[in-house]
Amino acid sequence: MTTETTPPVARQVPAERTHHGDTIVDEYAWLAAKDDPATIAHLTAENAWTEQRTAHLEALRGTLFAETKQRTQETDLSVPTRKGGHWYYTRTVEGQQYGVHCRRPVRDGETDPPVSADGAPLDGEEVLLDGNQLAEGHDFFSLGAFDVSPDGRWLAYSTDFSGDERFTLRIKDLSTGELLGDEVPDTFYGTAWSADASVLFYITVDEAWRPNRVWRHTVGTPSGEDVVVHLEEDERFWVGVELTRSERFVLIDSTSKVTSEVRVIPADNPTGEPAVIAPRRQGVEYSVEHHGHRFLILHNDGAEDFALAYTSADAPGDWVPLIPHSPGTRLESVDAFADHLVVSLRSNGLTGLRVLPVGGGDGHDIEFPEPIHSVGLDANPEYRTRQLRFRYTSLVTPDSVYDYDLVTRELTLRRRKPVLPGPDGREYDPADYEQHREWALADDGTRVPISLVCRRDTPRDGSAPAVIYGYGSYEASMDPWFSIARLSLLDRGVVFAVAHIRGGGELGRRWYDEGKLLAKKNTFTDFVACARHLVKSGWTAADRLVARGASAGGLLMGAVANIAPDAFTGIVAQVPFVDALTSILDPSLPLTVTEWEEWGNPLADPEVYAYMKSYTPYENVAPVDYPAILAVTSLNDTRVLYHEPAKWIARLRAVAPQGDYLLKTEMGAGHGGPSGRYDAWREEAFVNAWILDRLGRA
Repeated sequence: MTTETTPPVARQVPAERTHHGDTIVDEYAWLAAKDDPATIAHLTAENAWTEQRTAHLEALRGTLFAETKQRTQETDLSVPTRKGGHWYYTRTVEGQQYGVHCRRPVRDGETDPPVSADGAPLDGEEVLLDGNQLAEGHDFFSLGAFDVSPDGRWLAYSTDFSGDERFTLRIKDLSTGELLGDEVPDTFYGTAWSADASVLFYITVDEAWRPNRVWRHTVGTPSGEDVVVHLEEDERFWVGVELTRSERFVLIDSTSKVTSEVRVIPADNPTGEPAVIAPRRQGVEYSVEHHGHRFLILHNDGAEDFALAYTSADAPGDWVPLIPHSPGTRLESVDAFADHLVVSLRSNGLTGLRVLPVGGGDGHDIEFPEPIHSVGLDANPEYRTRQLRFRYTSLVTPDSVYDYDLVTRELTLRRRKPVLPGPDGREYDPADYEQHREWALADDGTRVPISLVCRRDTPRDGSAPAVIYGYGSYEASMDPWFSIARLSLLDRGVVFAVAHIRGGGELGRRWYDEGKLLAKKNTFTDFVACARHLVKSGWTAADRLVARGASAGGLLMGAVANIAPDAFTGIVAQVPFVDALTSILDPSLPLTVTEWEEWGNPLADPEVYAYMKSYTPYENVAPVDYPAILAVTSLNDTRVLYHEPAKWIARLRAVAPQGDYLLKTEMGAGHGGPSGRYDAWREEAFVNAWILDRLGRA
């Protein structure tokens, strides 16, 4: 048991920097020295203080973890997906942290995916990769690539044992089970096979950890002989690589926040020179999907919410319109099958799927029963198929896998994630809960959607406690999702709300544009408006409301703590981007240059500098009464560096010492936190116990 009795006090070592005539003093810049023993000592002391301050919640944490575990079918099996002559699937085993990746041959006359009783292994299965074996001896484990070659012989996979998202790439011979000598360190996400599986394309990063090189590796040769196929020199752009569903082309994507360029290599000629589909033009985004004699182009050239066109696959040139731009209906992606196209879209704040027959005839939208839901395509590796696999969920409906017959329009539920009986022994019944869509009014008159879920008997007199979650950046949409761990909150009378604020993509590209760059403050004021709406409409009261967000949503948490500290009784900020100005001013840091099109470039533009300085949480800590704050971070995070929340908590303690601030650092994890499923459940139990304590429901 720790003997700490007072919170850690970080030493102040003033460091000055000047931009546009303005001098910033940073007393805690020294915390950025990750290898300094003083930094590790400070983080360790913070963890000890957090442990002491939450020791009274140990039993509750154990209860919440047990409830999640009790409601989860621990030995389970995903719905197998057919590719060629095999069904591919993943199993989990009770007591094991990670998935087991498997396949089983397709049997004569077998059209439906095989099932097993209680998640047991399928008869005749072949284990391709067991994450538990790979993770042995490591505190952290993550897979980057998992890519079976078109002929089914090779498996390319990559592993990360620290959380820094730098993977070691290997190739396994599935016919013998042996690993080849091929091994490539320090790779990034993304691989693609050539048609004959003789060549594997992969990606590496530059010194700022930006994925900038696509390499060609010949199977069976040393990695030192690998060849750079494409080098992206513009620091605003990331590269990606993938094989089209048709297995005809390798695509190399170069993308910034607002501009795209795609190159193609024939998969049967992997040493060929990449050909550009359309040269990059600033502000024009496009993606490519191969379909027969044409490339499908989803683009925003004169189409704010995107349009669909096509061009010749033999000689790419002009774009021929296929689906015109429709303001308010955001086209997000297109998937091509031999006889159908499927467009993923969103309208009125909800996701949807539109099916277009290739041979003519009217397209149609797949209908869904709930007014609030999320839907998206699952794995669909076969090009010649009439079955479409997709996932469906809502705030009350567990994750569901459907197969949809593209010809007959028959919908088949293959599997709904089991929710086992809870502590009271009752089966989960969605009818015990209800979900709502409400609209808050922002300061400028904009209506902002909110999704809510609660138990059906929850009072509407302001007495119920509530959690409000938000993100609001990068056009990422926080579509409704089901959570087993959340049931432990709902069953204790807590209302859970998601604020669909500007900066996200819930209401199309305009929604995103109105929450970025010099309009970023709309994200924060929208969130506060949603919190105020919950109080005004009787869902909760300010002293019963906890806000929660992660990453860029952690920036949101820090910003709303500064502008509306009275609106919340507690704030959870996970891997929070709270020292945004310092990071965006330093182009040597990971992600910085690529982020300038999201936040602006404060180095070059004094207006952007002044605007960011006016809202970034670390710069705006004030001697006010803040709500209780729990910040959670990871030492090896490469996306939001650990020292941002460490500095933020230190400054909060110095400037507003009457507050209750906790910092919890995972000393062996990355941006996503603990990697194993049980460890992730424990982390969620830790956070939810703290929330329930703040809400008086501990």
